[in-house]
Amino acid sequence: MPLYECVLIARNDATQQQVDALADHIAAGMEEAGGSVKKREYWGLRTLAYRIKKNRKGHYLLLGLEAPPPAITEMERQLRINEDVLRFLTLRVAEIEEGPSAVLARRSDDRERSFRGPKPAGRFDSGRRRYDDREEFRARPEREEEFRPGEPAGVEE
Repeated sequence: MPLYECVLIARNDATQQQVDALADHIAAGMEEAGGSVKKREYWGLRTLAYRIKKNRKGHYLLLGLEAPPPAITEMERQLRINEDVLRFLTLRVAEIEEGPSAVLARRSDDRERSFRGPKPAGRFDSGRRRYDDREEFRARPEREEEFRPGEPAGVEE
């Protein structure tokens, strides 16, 4: 049987459980038609490059499918009808990759590289005084004046 990858974008108003239910519905349709879902990845709620049907974000889902072509045609028809699905793309592939997709692999790399340690002294740190060192920010000696009600402050007799 031919292998396919389908990436779909669902509305951001839908919850993750609704997106999972949509994937379950697709899987059930595939099994009825004699196919199966080999891979399923939820990529999360991501910002879209441009607005699609007044949405700025969407839930991304990748499905690796093994199914006959009529089953794929029926699945695409169901996705076109569904109001929660903004866009989908189905491609025929030679094989379905076993490990995580490039999107999930990049996300895990970003988490590992997020902390880079203390920031080294750069060219702007050398010889430059902080604002605390400037004269106007130094502590000034306080005057020992008493406040007397009815008299203007700072006037001596």
